[in-house]
Parts: sequence; C-alpha cells; structure tokens
Amino acid sequence: MECLPDTAAFATKLKNTLIQYHNIDDDKWRVAKKTKDVTIWRKPSEEFNGYLFKAQGVIDDAVNGIIDHIRPGPCRLDWDSLMTSMDILEHFEENCCVMRYTTAGQLWNIISPREFVDFSYTVGYNDGLLSCGISLDWSEKRPEFVRGYNHPCGWFCVPLKDSANQSILTGYIQTDLRGMIPQSAVDTAMASTLINFYGDLRKALQKA
Repeated sequence: MECLPDTAAFATKLKNTLIQYHNIDDDKWRVAKKTKDVTIWRKPSEEFNGYLFKAQGVIDDAVNGIIDHIRPGPCRLDWDSLMTSMDILEHFEENCCVMRYTTAGQLWNIISPREFVDFSYTVGYNDGLLSCGISLDWSEKRPEFVRGYNHPCGWFCVPLKDSANQSILTGYIQTDLRGMIPQSAVDTAMASTLINFYGDLRKALQKA
C-alpha cells in the first residue's frame, strides 16, 4: 500500500478544480469536433503542454444510471471500448478509491497501450453527480505499458430541465499520454475518443 495524501482534503481540492473548469466562460473554448448529439471543445491546459478538452451531450437516462456506468466498477469495463482492464487498488469509502486501468492502442497503434493509476471520487453536484479523478505517482509499474497521466478530469451529470429521463453529461479531460507521440496525434485521437465514449455509453444504457 502506498502513502496517499489526506484523502478528504485531496478529494475536495479535486472537486473544486473541476467546478472551476465547469465555470470557464464559453468564449475561452474552441470547437474541436462536433456531431449531431455531442460537441467537443478544447483550450490550452494550465497543467501540462497539451489541451483541456470539454465534451457535452444529452443522454437518454437518469443521472444515477449514467454515473454508475462511468465511475470505477464492473459496468465500465463492459462497455468502454478503449478500456482493457481495471482493478481497484484501494477503497476508502463507497465514493472514493484508487484504480489502475489499461487502455487499448489507438490510431492504428501509433499510440500504444497505456496504463493509468487514478484517484477517483464521486460526489453530489447541483441535483446531479460529479465523478472526477486525477492520476497518482504510483511506484509499481508494469514494463509492457507506458504509464500515462490524467491531470484533473471528471464528468458532471445533471438532469435535463423538464425531462426526468434525460441528463446533460459534460466531461473535462486532460490526459498526458507520455511516450514518444506527437502532440497533434494525441489531440486528434482525444476528440475522436470522446465522441466514441458517448456512443458506447448510449448503447450500454439502452441495453441496461
């Protein structure tokens, strides 16, 4: 077991960082990709030499069902086509854990499989939920994977006004994939990955 910071304070700081992202003015974002039911924006990240991505779309389901599919747990591995494995390394409370997960190669394997170790926290937010995370500098590494790093990221899910069975899902992602990859390839992959994430999630919820 590795020594973690004060869990409650760490979780609160992470939540507040995500709320700051959620309150960034619209004119600071630039559209990166758009489909009929999902929009992806981006702006330069203040955490690393890459972009903070924002994704938003309406999902035909209630908040709890959506977040149960996104947060760490068996549901996520069943439907997320990018994720290839997930283990809960430490469990603090029902809404707080450390997880290790791996992702598949992308862009015809120009981006090779990655491993992440993230602190994950889920908390109530404005009649909905926020599920957020940040990578930890976990010393145990597996040589077959490049260790990526998620700067503060998360998913806000709130009910759509006047529609109990629909929710607005807004995500903020800033992933440093590390390794020898041109940043332009990472940016191209990220926008497409987020579009696919919404498609995979919608299909999973229809089956649930």
